[in-house]
Amino acid sequence: MAAVTTDGLYATHEVTNQPPALEAYNAYEQDTVLVEALHREGASWAEEKARQLGRVVGSERMFTLARLANKHSPELRTHDRLGNRIDFVEFHPAYHELIALAFGAEVHSLAWTARRSGAHTARAVLSYLWNLGENGIGCPTGMAYAAIPALRHQKEMAAEWEPRILSTEYDPRLLPITQKKGVTIGMAMTEKQGGSDLRANTTRAQAIGSGGPGGEYYLTGHKWFCSAPMSDGFLTLAHTGKPSVLSCFLVPRWLPDGTRNRFFIQRLKDKLGNRSNASSEIEYHQTWARMVGEEGRGIATILEMVHLTRIDFAVSSAAIMRQALTQALHHAINRRAFQRVLAEQPLMKNVLADLALEAEAAAVLTLRLARAFDESEKDESQRLLSRIGTPVAKYWICKRTPVFVAEALECLGGNGFVEESIMPRLYREAPLNGIWEGTGNVICLDVVRAMVREPKAVPAFMAQIEDARGADRRLDAFVEALTRELADRNDVEGRARRVTEMMALAFQGALLVQYSPPSVADAFCVSRLAGDWGRAFGTLPQGLAYDEIIKRTGLD
Repeated sequence: MAAVTTDGLYATHEVTNQPPALEAYNAYEQDTVLVEALHREGASWAEEKARQLGRVVGSERMFTLARLANKHSPELRTHDRLGNRIDFVEFHPAYHELIALAFGAEVHSLAWTARRSGAHTARAVLSYLWNLGENGIGCPTGMAYAAIPALRHQKEMAAEWEPRILSTEYDPRLLPITQKKGVTIGMAMTEKQGGSDLRANTTRAQAIGSGGPGGEYYLTGHKWFCSAPMSDGFLTLAHTGKPSVLSCFLVPRWLPDGTRNRFFIQRLKDKLGNRSNASSEIEYHQTWARMVGEEGRGIATILEMVHLTRIDFAVSSAAIMRQALTQALHHAINRRAFQRVLAEQPLMKNVLADLALEAEAAAVLTLRLARAFDESEKDESQRLLSRIGTPVAKYWICKRTPVFVAEALECLGGNGFVEESIMPRLYREAPLNGIWEGTGNVICLDVVRAMVREPKAVPAFMAQIEDARGADRRLDAFVEALTRELADRNDVEGRARRVTEMMALAFQGALLVQYSPPSVADAFCVSRLAGDWGRAFGTLPQGLAYDEIIKRTGLD
């Protein structure tokens, strides 16, 4: 019989067998794999920062802010009410609260401000945690992190911009940077006709005076994708003469005399996902800029930024996996079907264990590479590892994320397909990191480029895998097959995806064999390396320790 409510109306029914809201938990403390990696990779000193951010990310407030910021997408106001050009991007208050939280937690800055070993690893952990909660803010935080090495090519510009970029005080006001507590930085590289082929860019730079590194220029041209167009400055590419020879420039929103620069936002992209973050098309028309780095070395200069954003995308995708897994597990643990708890049913256990295995392998790989960034200045082998390992991880983890999220969404059934859950947002986010800063083919060809241009990169990579030699016969056999693939330089470009995939799996297998429990390592090696696996998640062979693998998530 239907229950009578206090106002005399009849309720339809009593709600039962629905999982409670997942909120008020600590996303760091709950994640065993992340906690272990933080300590193992040399960032124990940052644990309290991670714990504090984990509390924020697992809060009800975070879920609410993320929902609002993605529901109310940014809007472009090209002119004010009097007809003056303003090129202003208007955001929902939730966006501003989110970015203030991220900057306050040092998600963008810790790698450069900590000035101690493990700083890149600590910052990667913070980025991972942040991306569990909201992914659009990862664009401005990631670009702030990645812009520092490029700006340091011009000491006077770094002195002016770096302290403000690394500030923990978010300041959204559209003002000259000298009047702001903190600034954000964007990037504009690709053009309509070229995309990833940057040498096809046509934007031209005209010197004001003598020009050269640090010199002043006027830029004229367009950019098809400008990330975070509300930012205070933008790193961009243009040619000073020969079109295919590009230089790097910093374009500020304000001129030194306090007037607005000629920076014109043509429109915002209507994107599949990442809706809280603005992406745009822009025009330069006699736009004032300063050259960063050597003339004609623009791609090399800006690729230092790209190298850091690529590892951040791998971290972000690993976090998307983890959040999708968290949602799937929470649902399955708190839902009954056919008179049994969903998570206790054998086939669902297989699916959940398989997802947990993939998520652990992704997290372990990205954080090991973060340590390589920490050690690269003092250890050439670690620099080479980061050079070739970053595109390997970026390709494979970003490629795995969409199918991972789709499977996790299905664990929730129809509940996962409605916008009130966060699963549709994760599903829309899932493909993006595989596109940003180079699609799959571009990234795999970068792996090939690293092999050719830095021949010692492959031995440095293989040395990390050799550390696990003899621990598992299936890993040993897979590494031998990889060694043959790497030695074969016939049609290496056509095989680039296959080779990159094998490198990623071998590296993940080696790390899990060394650092994860035998139950996890055994399951990974038998399924991913020895081939005892189907073509979808949930096809692990029988006899594996599903319960132990799931328990590693902290959600069992």
